[in-house]
Amino acid sequence: MNSFPDGFRALILGASGGIGSAFARQLQLIPGCAQIVKLHRRSEPEIDFDHEATIERAAVSLAAQAPFHLIINAIGVLHTPTYPPEKKLESLSYDQFLQSFRTNTFGPAMVIRHFSGLLDTQRGVMASLSAKVGSIEDNRLGGWYSYRASKAALNMLIKTAAIEIKRRQPSAVIVALHPGTVNSELSRPFDGARIGQDADAAAAKMLEVLDRLTPDETGQFFAYSGERLPW
Repeated sequence: MNSFPDGFRALILGASGGIGSAFARQLQLIPGCAQIVKLHRRSEPEIDFDHEATIERAAVSLAAQAPFHLIINAIGVLHTPTYPPEKKLESLSYDQFLQSFRTNTFGPAMVIRHFSGLLDTQRGVMASLSAKVGSIEDNRLGGWYSYRASKAALNMLIKTAAIEIKRRQPSAVIVALHPGTVNSELSRPFDGARIGQDADAAAAKMLEVLDRLTPDETGQFFAYSGERLPW
């Protein structure tokens, strides 16, 4: 990762998940990466989007280790044993919307609030995993209401926060990142094991994208391929 200084520090949120752990493994292969901090529900400090206070506590706890050159939020939910993605209006429920938004929107928004100040002022990149199905313009199939809506809302929050953060941290890069279909617990019930790419391969591609980004591209939405996606 040539755009990052030698000895750069990375922070992965959701590092116990399929894609989060893949990011950590790929970063371990990079000689210039001096430190990888991995957060999840069982880490110390812990981070759990079901409990807002853990987000601020984790940021405060890690402030002494800052600045970080790369922060990646890989936490997200598509389905649970109780709630599969909705295929029709009759399936919509408050509970599913609340769960989707808590994990895919509210938690990431609080991460940006509390962790963006930990970014290095010379080279600081923060990426939140979004999804192409959260693109309003690209929606041609419908369905997956709460997941699509929560990711679309996340995209708006990233765009809005990037504008504000740029005023005080001109070198910061704040982006939404689409990993594609990855063979993980999230996508496996939807044929991800067959059509999805390996998590390590996806993580490596996304790191290449992040390495190329400049401050002029903050507040944008990118795919693992480097393609800029429509909102």
